[in-house]
Formats: sequence, structure tokens, C-alpha cells
Amino acid sequence: MQTLPYGSWPSPLDAALAAAHDGHPEYVGFVGDEAWWTEPRPAEGGRRTLVRRRGDGREESVLPAPWNVRSRVIEYGGQPWAGAMADGEPLVVFVNFADQRLYRYRPGSVPSPLTPVSAVGGGLRWAEPRVRLAEGEVWCVLEEFTGDAPTDVRRVLAAVPLDGSAATDRDAVRELTDGRHRFVTGPRISPDGRRVAWLAWDHPRMPWDGTELVLAEVAADGTLRGARTVAGGPEESIAQADWASDGSLLYASDRTGWWNLYRDGEPLCPREEEFGGPLWKLGHRWFAPLDSGLIAVVHGRGATALGILDPETGEVVDAAGPWTECAPTLAVHGDRVVAVGASPRTAYEVVELDARTGRARVIGAPHDDAVDPAHYPEPQIRTFTGPAGREIHAHIYPPHNPGCVAPGDELPPYVIWAHGGPTGRAPLVLDLEIAYFTSRGIGVAEVNYGGSAGYGREYRNRLREQWGVVDVEDCAAVALALANEGTADRRRLAVRGGSAGGWTTAASLATTDVYACGTIIYPVLDLAGWSIGGTHDFESQYLETLVGPYTEVPGRYAERSPVEHADRVTAPFLLLQGLDDVICPPAQCERFLARMAGRRVPHAYLAFEGEGHGFRMAETMIRALESELSLYAQVFGLNPRGIPTLELTR
Repeated sequence: MQTLPYGSWPSPLDAALAAAHDGHPEYVGFVGDEAWWTEPRPAEGGRRTLVRRRGDGREESVLPAPWNVRSRVIEYGGQPWAGAMADGEPLVVFVNFADQRLYRYRPGSVPSPLTPVSAVGGGLRWAEPRVRLAEGEVWCVLEEFTGDAPTDVRRVLAAVPLDGSAATDRDAVRELTDGRHRFVTGPRISPDGRRVAWLAWDHPRMPWDGTELVLAEVAADGTLRGARTVAGGPEESIAQADWASDGSLLYASDRTGWWNLYRDGEPLCPREEEFGGPLWKLGHRWFAPLDSGLIAVVHGRGATALGILDPETGEVVDAAGPWTECAPTLAVHGDRVVAVGASPRTAYEVVELDARTGRARVIGAPHDDAVDPAHYPEPQIRTFTGPAGREIHAHIYPPHNPGCVAPGDELPPYVIWAHGGPTGRAPLVLDLEIAYFTSRGIGVAEVNYGGSAGYGREYRNRLREQWGVVDVEDCAAVALALANEGTADRRRLAVRGGSAGGWTTAASLATTDVYACGTIIYPVLDLAGWSIGGTHDFESQYLETLVGPYTEVPGRYAERSPVEHADRVTAPFLLLQGLDDVICPPAQCERFLARMAGRRVPHAYLAFEGEGHGFRMAETMIRALESELSLYAQVFGLNPRGIPTLELTR
């Protein structure tokens, strides 16, 4: 056991190791009786591949580089693939990221395009495909740009011929809906094929504010008739809908303040916990009905568990196993349920639950300890008190290294992590980026500030017209509480975050004196510029609820924007940005840096070619992580080993 200052502990967890384990499986599904899913490949340019688990247990990537199975619908994407058995062999359709075309694929062959290319704006994009073999079509969401502006776009449900006749002919794509709603989710077809349900919403609402559940009849000619809203509204968010095997319509609604399950309008399991979540990606799935009438569910308050709900009794039985957090993706086949689960000691794995026996096992992407797990952090789930006595939920990761302790009178530095969204949540799972810091003697505190999902609508609504206030106050309250109780060194506190978390970080540096430095990652910095043509369509009116209507409170937009108050930023910072980011474009960073010019505040700006909103390439993540550690080392007086020195402009 060595006695060394915090921040200088030797660690086997380097940035390359953390980058190699970034990302997790998504979008599970069945093709026949085989489980398939997508997986990240950071070392292959950050692409996502499609993985197949054969009946004998062999796992294989079915699409080589450069194929990248990822949709750009609403920019955050959605379910990018679907499959079915045709003549005894798998037939898969998928979206390729590079051209956003829908492709048809049979293992052993070369994918062939099903949809055309459009030169207008962002082109044609597809998500949530449903293969209808008997009809020879794929039903899905079509996002079509009608001009060059990011808001020149329409979205409809569409039917794409499986024979490839639409590959060069846009007119061969059959539109199923009329585009009356700005946003739609993919079609859910009833077991008898006679009805279709989907979700819809319009600006300025986000899907967690209010959505409508739309129902239509499928006519003999394959058109949809009599579309009508059967649930939902401006202040009721329906997160997902699906059909039970008996033809009843299931959906997750937050009409009581919590996303609970309903069957034909009747509650199945009323609880003060969530059976749904924010619909950031089309195709998120928190429940899946089984043929037996039982329902597989991802549910919880804060953390999410995998369970089986009996709709007749309202009883939920959770899967036994180490997984304390489940991602919003589910697939069922017979009594088999496939999900993606993780825990504070394990990364996300593909898990199969036998609904008949209750047995669960890992079937894909198994967690493999990259280092001795003794180097993993040991998190604490805590609730702090913020302004006006409000509760603030957080995960605290103290410094931890089995071979090191700090001198007895030294307090550790801490970094406050603000999650993105802001309507999101930091899950309590093994994250090697966190372990990268804690194993070196730097504590991390993930704050699920007011506005975060997972704690009911009232908690979520705390951020309404309060973005840049409540999130900043809550993060500061946690940081100061840690210092006041003797957990953290008050002089060595930092803040960091990406996207909305980048906003909170920059706003914190501009409006508080809590932090000695900060790491700002692909942020929002200019509210007015972001809301007036400065971002993509999905979030283009998000600030109407987060800040207030721009036409009514333009002063509030200027008052809260870090770009307008760069003169107040005195703490050193690191700014990280992807040059291909269309959600938080680099122009915001450039305006902020121009305002900082000549102020002699130490800072660094790293911009990465080929990266968008969220870094995916291993080399980018390595440089970003090492640069962040170097910033803390220089500001806090640490001595980490083997880390390149980040050059700060002064």
C-alpha cells in the first residue's frame, strides 16, 4: 500500500482502455428464434455493427466495415434495423449511416438498397422498420427534408417495397399518413393486422411533455383509414404503445405523474415509479407483451430493473441477477425476453430472461473485466438538499485504488458531472471513464439535478423555464455539500458535462464561484442563436419550455447565455467539440472563444473532425480524456503519470 497524494495514484486504467469499452449494445430484436442487436466499434471509426447470436450460441458481426447500422432520424436516431425469416433464412433491413438509405440484406450476400438518395437538405432518412413479408413491404418512419434549413422537414409513416423498386424512384415509396403531425413514431400493427397504432406530437412540445396515441384501421388495399387520437394530449406523455396478443392496446402514460402501464385505458400496475421514459430515440422500448399475456417491463424509480408484469394481478417479479440498470430496449419470442442490463460492477450486457422459469443469463456482449475489478469505484446513492429544501439525487464515486491511500490530512479533488438532455438521467453503471478518474484519486459526483427523468413528472418539470438556474443550483449544492461534510476539497472542485451538461458546466463557470475549473463538451452556449435556426428540428423549440417563449422573454435568453457573459468566466476550462455536430454546432464555441479573447483565462479548445454530437472514435475519446485529466492536474496541482500535458492558452 502506497501513500500518495490524490490525483497521482498509478492506475492500470488508461484512456485507451476506457475508449475501447465506450458505448453499449442497443436495439435488441429477434430474427426467427435468433437474438440480434447493434454494438459499437470505437476502433473502427466509431461505427455500429449488427450482431447475430446463432442457435448454437456463436456470436458474430454480420456486417463488416464500413457498414454502419445507425439512423439519423431526429438526429438522435432510432431503431435502425428489423428482420424476419424468409424461406428458412434471415432477411434483414437496416439503415446505413453514411447515406441513410434503407438496405435489404441476407447473410452471405452484399446489401442492396431499398430507398433512393435525395439531394435536398438532409435527404431521406428512415427509422423503426417493420418487415411485412406477405405484403412485400417495410413499414417505417420516413423523415424527408424539403429544403436546406434544418427545420425544412416532414415526417410520415411510409411503406417501402421489399423488391428494391424504390431504390431509384421516390414515387414508389407509399406514404401511409398525411404529415399532419410534426413527429411520429413507428407503426405498431395489431396481431390480426387490421389496426395500427403510433405516437405523434408537435412543436413546441417535446415527447416527454405531451404526445398523442393515434389509432387507424388497415384497409384491404393496405392504406390507413380513420386515424384518430385515443389517448394523450398536451400535458400527457405517452412514451410507448404496443399490442397484446389478445388484441388489446397497451401504452405507458404519465397522466398520474408517473409513466405507468394501461390496457385499453385501464391502469395495470399503478405505482409511483416509471414504466417508461423520455423518448430521445424512436424505438425506445420499456415494455413488451408476451404471447402468454404477461408483459416484460423495464421499470423503477431512479434505477430501472427488468421484470415480468402479470396484468391480471398487477404483480411484478424482477429478474434475478446482478443487473441493477436496464436500457430501454426489449424483444420477446415465445417465453424468451432479451434486454440490455448493467450494474455498478458490470458494463451493459445482452441478457435473456426465461419468463416461464424466471432464469436469466448473459447471451451477448458479456462483461469482461479489463482490469482487476478492485480498481472499480464503489458508488454511493445519495440524496442532497438544495435551495428551498428540494431533494437532489446523485451518485457519489469516491477515489478508490486498492494499492494507494492519500496522506491523512488531505481531502480529494472532486468533479461534478452534469448529464445531457437535460431531460435525461445518469444511470448507476460501471463506466470506465469514471473509473479512469477515481482510480487516480479524483472523486466524481453524478448529479441527477431537477429536470432529470426517472423521478416522476413533478421532478422533471422543475426545469420548466428554469434551465440554467435549477440545474446550476443543484450541481453547486451537491459540490458544496461534499466540501462542507469533509468529503471533497473545497478548493479543488471541477464541473464537466456534454451537450446539455456542457451548457450547465459553462453556465456554472459564468454564474458561480464554486469551481476551480471545468470541462465543457459539445455544449449549448448561446440560447438565442441555438433556438433561431442554430440547431436541428427535433429540439428547435425545446427552449420554449426550458427557458420560456423567446418572443415573450428575449431578455432571459441573453441573461442566461454563457456567450453573453464570457467576461464573468475566470476559471480555467477545456472546450471539446465535434466539427460535424449539427445539434450543438461549433459556431457556438467559436463565438464564446471570441468573447474570451484577451481575457487571459487559461483554456484550451480541441475540435475533432469527423465527430458529431457524442464522440465515437477511439482516438478522439483518448485525447479528450487525457486532456481533461491534464487540465485537472494543472489546476489542482496533481501529478498523474504518463499523461500528455494539455497546452493552455493564457
